[in-house]
Amino acid sequence: MNKMTVRDADLKDKRVLVRVDFNVPIEGGKITDDTRIRGAVPTIKYILEQKPKSVVLMSHLGRPKGKRDPEFSLATVAPALSKLLGVDVQFIDDALGDATKQAVDALPEGSVALLENTRFYNGDEKNDTDMSKQLAQYGDIFVNDAFGAAHRAHASTVGVADHLTAVAGLLLEKEIDYLATALENPDRPFVAVLGGAKVSDKIEVIQALLDKADTVLIGGGMANTFFKAQGIEISKSLVENDALDTARKLLETSGERLLLPVDVVIGDKLEEDAKIRTVTLSKESGVSDGYAIYDIGPETVKRYGEKILAAKTIVWNGPMGVFEIAPFAKGTQAVAQFMAQATEKGAITIIGGGDSVAAVQDAGLADKITHISTGGGASLEMLEGKTLPGVAALKDK
Repeated sequence: MNKMTVRDADLKDKRVLVRVDFNVPIEGGKITDDTRIRGAVPTIKYILEQKPKSVVLMSHLGRPKGKRDPEFSLATVAPALSKLLGVDVQFIDDALGDATKQAVDALPEGSVALLENTRFYNGDEKNDTDMSKQLAQYGDIFVNDAFGAAHRAHASTVGVADHLTAVAGLLLEKEIDYLATALENPDRPFVAVLGGAKVSDKIEVIQALLDKADTVLIGGGMANTFFKAQGIEISKSLVENDALDTARKLLETSGERLLLPVDVVIGDKLEEDAKIRTVTLSKESGVSDGYAIYDIGPETVKRYGEKILAAKTIVWNGPMGVFEIAPFAKGTQAVAQFMAQATEKGAITIIGGGDSVAAVQDAGLADKITHISTGGGASLEMLEGKTLPGVAALKDK
């Protein structure tokens, strides 16, 4: 991490503007997963310890498409954050405008405020200069702690850095350090586990990791495209026909580093009461008509487990099957267990956002993983080797 962090900045008596990632799931007015809010707490607490004049937090939530929408209001987040911080967090019900500026200027010494959703304005996603300038008026220094939005060049992540000294928060620093270390200088063997529905979403990740990892384990719907590329019958399984050539090339160039499932769990429908079978896959033995692949099978679980437990560094992104439905959750649950066991053995285990995080939390194993990323898209782009705009905009050390 060659960028300045909050620890390098003088925050005393300064107004500190902080971009956090409070894009959390809310159902019926209640937050159903506060991981991202908890992730921001160490940075906010550190800033408060430095005796700032005030702390102003900004975030997006959902996709309101540039319009005020109560469904995407951050009003629900302020009390939840207050509870976690042990400090009263004032909610300011707009992100821009004279009234917002006055409310920020009137904040009591050492207080914390949360602005309304920055994406209630089109200017955020457009990285609008005027919006960046208005947001920058709320601070003397800018702290970006929103790893989950660091792959987006928005007014609240990148634009503000044109007007204020920009440094990384503790969460952003931690995310970058873990993912960069895994890619640039991993303890070996280094194993990557990739799942999810589509090969096309992760082609660049697969290619990048094949250059860096000792073994890449493939699961989820994306494996089906590799099966079909080999001439294996997969019946009504999800497949990307326009990615078949890409899958063939990856198989040709990867040698023994790319491992595919040797057996799968198939079902006649995607329901709890589906008829299910386990089948071994080959050109001679494919998926029966009317069935589809929904999970990896027990022999694959065993093989993948051996690779994970022998590794010193493991990165996991994407489920092994449709884990939300019980009959097809065993592969994903097993990988979560293997990750926890590998951590106990001293391996560095990193989960790169998205459904993999949900799977580990569902299994009650989140505290047994070395690092769980708060940003799915951002972690994928880092795994691809891309520079994140939100990180590039920070001040160099």
